[in-house]
Amino acid sequence: MSGKEIFLTYEGLRKLEDELEQLKGEKRKEIAERIRQALAFGDITENSEYDEAKSEQVQNEIRILHLENMLKYATIIDEDEIDTDAVRLGTHVKVYDMEYNEEFDYHIVGSTEADPIQYKISNDSPVGRALLGKKAGDTVEVSVPDGTVKMKVLKIYK
Repeated sequence: MSGKEIFLTYEGLRKLEDELEQLKGEKRKEIAERIRQALAFGDITENSEYDEAKSEQVQNEIRILHLENMLKYATIIDEDEIDTDAVRLGTHVKVYDMEYNEEFDYHIVGSTEADPIQYKISNDSPVGRALLGKKAGDTVEVSVPDGTVKMKVLKIYK
């Protein structure tokens, strides 16, 4: 992973730290036990249980390194310090989709935390990029795979 800045809310930071703790503790122990059990079978040259456990161990260590790098380059979005005069990382924004006559509430987050099902959209996504810097009352047009979506910013809040 390069030195690219990672934007996280406090909630996102906690989730990554919890996952890292679980992988370094419980998961490592679980994998080590599986390796010990597989070694007890004897010859490891044709021991699929051993091969699977070693492969899982490698994947676990890769994920640990990835999480550690993410945390190293993390910039925390402090919602208490966010100004809501315009759409920014960490703000919530209520928009009106003019094509579908529907309102949506989005939380603008860094790409690491993006979860469209939870209406958490990345600042790097087409909609997120289009909304950044906009103020209540502004209208934006966003190019999406299905064409163009026109939205009006109704409200910006924490």
